[in-house]
Amino acid sequence: MTGLYERDGRVIAAAQRLRFFPLAPVAGCGARLREADGRELIDLSGAWGAAAVGYGHSAVAAAVAGAVRTMPGASLLSGTNPEAVALAEELVALLPQIPDARVYLGHSGSDANAAALRSIRAATDRTRILAFDGSYHGGLGPAQEVSGVWIDGGTAPAADLTMIPYLSLDAAEAELGKGDVAAVLVEPILSDGGLVIPPDGQLRRLADLTHEHGAWLLVDEVKVGLGRTGWLHAFEAEGVVPDVVTFGKALGGGLPLSAAVGRAEIMDAAEGSSLLTTAGNPVCAAAGRAVLHTLAAEGLVERSAVLGHVLSDHLAELSDRHESVSDTRSRGLCAGIELDSAITAAKVVHRAHELGAVVYYVGTGSNVLELTPPLVISAQDLARGIDILDAALADVADGLVHDEVVTAYRGW
Repeated sequence: MTGLYERDGRVIAAAQRLRFFPLAPVAGCGARLREADGRELIDLSGAWGAAAVGYGHSAVAAAVAGAVRTMPGASLLSGTNPEAVALAEELVALLPQIPDARVYLGHSGSDANAAALRSIRAATDRTRILAFDGSYHGGLGPAQEVSGVWIDGGTAPAADLTMIPYLSLDAAEAELGKGDVAAVLVEPILSDGGLVIPPDGQLRRLADLTHEHGAWLLVDEVKVGLGRTGWLHAFEAEGVVPDVVTFGKALGGGLPLSAAVGRAEIMDAAEGSSLLTTAGNPVCAAAGRAVLHTLAAEGLVERSAVLGHVLSDHLAELSDRHESVSDTRSRGLCAGIELDSAITAAKVVHRAHELGAVVYYVGTGSNVLELTPPLVISAQDLARGIDILDAALADVADGLVHDEVVTAYRGW
C-alpha cells in the first residue's frame, strides 16, 4: 500500500470512498495512470467514464487555463458568462430532437437528474415517476431517491416513485395506463445495474408507450452518452425522441460538469428551483466545450464504434477461455463481463490492479466487470488491458488471490 493511500485513509471521509483496491495514481496521460513508483496502469474504467477524452488532454488543459485566467464570474446564479452560454448553445445544437430546448448546467449527474425531476414535477399536475430496478441516477437527494441501486445508508425511495423490471414493456404499459405518471426515467443501457443492453426496439417501444399515455421521457445518458456507445447519444441507436436528456461524467473532461437539456415547457417551469453557487462556472463550461469539440475533431464517436467491434471480439475469446465468465455484452466502448459470483469479481479487479489495469465491478449482484475506457485508448492498450483481465481471471481460478486480500475494500 502506497504512502499516498495511507494518508488518504487518515483524512478522507468514508462517506465519499468506494474503494476496490489500493489505487493511488499521481499522474495520468491518455488512457494510462501513473503511480508514485512510476508504474503505469491501463485504465479500463476511465474514472467511471468521466475521463472520456483521457487524462490531461491538451484541448481541455488549454481551455481550462484560458478560462481561469479571465474568469468572468463564477456561475450562472445571478449573472451569465460567455462560456456557459456557448456550451448551452452547443448542447442544444447537438439535440435537434428536442424543440425549443433549455439547458441546466450543474456539477454531476446527480444534480442534473435532480434538476430535471424538479422541473418535471413543477410542469405537470401528475405525480408519479416511473423508473427501473437496477437503475442508478445519482448518489444524493432526489436523484438517489429514484434509483434502483445504491450503497447501504442511502435515502429511502421517493414517495411518488414506482419501480418496475428494466424495460418491461408490459409493466410499463400497465403503470402508464393509470394516467398519473409524469415521466419515465430510463438509462438506454443499465450501467451500474450490471451493464444490461436492451434488445433492439425495446427502448423505442418504451418511448412510444410513454408518449402515447401523455407522460414525458427523461433519458439518463450520464454514463453512456457522448460517444461511448458508437453513437453521440445512446438513445439514437433506437431513434428515440426524449423530452429531457441528462449528461455528466464525460462532459466535463474530468472536471465537475453536468447538464440537463429539455423542452422549455419543462425546464422553465420552476425558476430558481435548482440553485448551486458555482454551477455554470466558466472554467468547467470551457472544459465541456473542449470535450465536445474534441469528440468531433478526433472522430471519437466513430472510433468508439470501430474499437467496439474489436472489444467485442476480445470479450468473446475471454468467455471461451474462462468458466467463471457467464456472459459478456458490449456496445461501442461500453462493456460488461458477468462473472459467477461477487467474490470472483472482487478478486479479479484486485488482481488486475496488481497486474497493471484498472477495472471495477457493478451489478445488483456485484459480479459484472464494467469496461468504460477513455475513448482515446489505443487499440494496443485495449488489447493489453484485456490480456491483463485474462491473466487475472486465470490467477483467481488458480486460487492465487485469497479472500482476506479483498475483504478490506467495500466495493460496490
